[in-house]
Amino acid sequence: MPNDPTERRVVVTGVPRRTRRTSGYHRPRTEIDEQTTLGHTYVRSLMRSQLRAALAVFAILVLLVAPLPLVFAAMPDGAGLEWAVLGFGIYPPLVLLAHWHVRRAERNEQDLVRLVEDR
Repeated sequence: MPNDPTERRVVVTGVPRRTRRTSGYHRPRTEIDEQTTLGHTYVRSLMRSQLRAALAVFAILVLLVAPLPLVFAAMPDGAGLEWAVLGFGIYPPLVLLAHWHVRRAERNEQDLVRLVEDR
C-alpha cells in the first residue's frame, strides 16, 4: 500500500441527530398537567399577567367614566350635549379599550403556549 497523501481517511464528526434529554427534564406541559410546583408557577404567571391587563383596563375605564356626572352637573341645560357625549364620546374609546384588552389577553396566552411547547 503506497503512502499517497491524497488517499488519507477523514473522520467526519457532527452533532448527533437524536439527542436524549436528561431524565430529570420534564416538559412544561407535563408540569402543568401534573400540577407540580413549576406548573402552578406557569399558570400563576399567566393569571397575574391577565389580572394586570384587566386592572389597567379598569383604571382607564374609571378615569374615563367617573368624571362624567360632575361634568353633567356643571351643565344643567345641556341635555342634548349629555346624550351626544354618552353616545359618541364614550363608546368609541370603550370599543378601543375592549379591543386592546382582548388583544393583550390573547398575547399573554400565546406567550404561555410558546413557553409550554418549547418554541
